[in-house]
Amino acid sequence: MEEHRKDYLSWDEYFMGIAMLSALRSKDPSTQVGACVVDKDNKVVSIGYNGMPRGVDDEQIPWGHGEGLESKYLYVCHAEFNAILNTRDGSRLNGCKIYVTLFPCNECAKAIVQTGIKEIIYLDDKYHDHVSEQASRKILDMAGVKYTQYQGKSMEFSIK
Repeated sequence: MEEHRKDYLSWDEYFMGIAMLSALRSKDPSTQVGACVVDKDNKVVSIGYNGMPRGVDDEQIPWGHGEGLESKYLYVCHAEFNAILNTRDGSRLNGCKIYVTLFPCNECAKAIVQTGIKEIIYLDDKYHDHVSEQASRKILDMAGVKYTQYQGKSMEFSIK
């Protein structure tokens, strides 16, 4: 009897791969982020990526880091936020994990906590020292949401 393959993807590698692939849908020129929400049975519940709200012409909105109304940050929906909103039945998020390519900001942390997501697996934490990420960790810690950095295989995707 032949043995099965040994080099297949773990669940973490598989779901982070989905999050990374989702990030490639983002039109943001500097930071593409993807998210994948998974239930306790390792079934994908939802996915998302950072982009403009539905119906908003992303050619009319600034994608730069400008000031005031010229800053993308006032308009863009984050990947985690989109993954939560893309879920057909919000109650299905309770007890889920979210795989995300960038550690969540404080606004996304609030949405994660409110929907009952219990675990975050993140790829990158490049804004670790920013106030919004410090607040995020504080919110997640107080709410008992576990967060760990992805430790799986390195994927060959080109995301920024």
